[in-house]
Amino acid sequence: MRLLLFNLATDADDPILGFTTRWIQALAKQVASVDVITMRAGRIEVPGNVRVYSVGKEKGYSEARRILEFYRHLFRILRERRIDACFSHMIPEFTILAAPVLKAKGVPIVTWYAHPALTWKLKLAHHLSDRMVASLAKAYPYKRDKLTVVGQGIDTDLFAPDGTPPEEPPIILCAGRLSPVKDHPTLLKAAALLRDRWGQPFRVVIVGGPAGAAGEAYARSLRDLAQELDLQDVVHFEPPVPMTALPPWYRRCTLQVNLTPTGSGDKVVLEAMSCGRPCLVANEGFRETLGEYADRLLFRCGDPEDLAAKLQRLLQMKAAELVQMGNCLRSNVVRLHSLEGLAERLTEIFKQLSARRKATF
Repeated sequence: MRLLLFNLATDADDPILGFTTRWIQALAKQVASVDVITMRAGRIEVPGNVRVYSVGKEKGYSEARRILEFYRHLFRILRERRIDACFSHMIPEFTILAAPVLKAKGVPIVTWYAHPALTWKLKLAHHLSDRMVASLAKAYPYKRDKLTVVGQGIDTDLFAPDGTPPEEPPIILCAGRLSPVKDHPTLLKAAALLRDRWGQPFRVVIVGGPAGAAGEAYARSLRDLAQELDLQDVVHFEPPVPMTALPPWYRRCTLQVNLTPTGSGDKVVLEAMSCGRPCLVANEGFRETLGEYADRLLFRCGDPEDLAAKLQRLLQMKAAELVQMGNCLRSNVVRLHSLEGLAERLTEIFKQLSARRKATF
């Protein structure tokens, strides 16, 4: 099996998309070779059977030149090697650009999409793809006729408990990009309610940074809201960190909060649970993974009252109960969302589609 992979960013140090390097490494163990065409590249950390080609966004290339670079790399790869399947990860634009060429060559296309935005590009990529895949069923906003749910692909060896006990006073962690869709104001308002009702010391630590000018304005508004609610001694903002620096944060916290609404698959939820920490979520898509604890760990989206009440209940639980909950949640993540399991499920899809195409092409 020789795989062609389209990627949004291939950079082991990227705080948001660094995980894709782990995905490439895992897929490379399942196939003979992987050729990656990426929108932008940074630090490349891949095995010897992987080749990475960037279309040059990190170099400031214009959109027109990036399209030319894309086709230059694509035709070179197809000229030099037989490709059995194409996996387009988080970039339906590349699916659209490549589809006429790959279909002419009999190469099946599998496109990953896990985001609430339903765009014309997604609709067209859906039509042009042989299979659509997503981490969660509720994270895919279009038709289900081609959809297969494959899990999130969490590196459960990296994101694992190591015996570190939660810190005191307890940390309520919120990790991820600073963006309005993450709904941090609800967390800040819930923290103010919890401070007034519980009467015990705790910290809210927000780890992440903004993206672009709109994100900068949003980050400033969060700091202003924290000051307005008199949370300066409670809420702490920390800069974004590479993926490999996140596990210590998860292990230090008592629990994590994720406020992204239903319709997304936010991997930080699963990373925290893989480290044995409960995660309060507003996303119904995680109900299966939460298992028997779903009613305790799901809160009403945008409702600080409900979030504050569920935070207090968790913080008042005995340490042994939290450990038992964390162990169960980690087991569910390993079963449903492990990186190894994702690579195996994807590879099986590639093989099935490739065999079907070869039988009819």
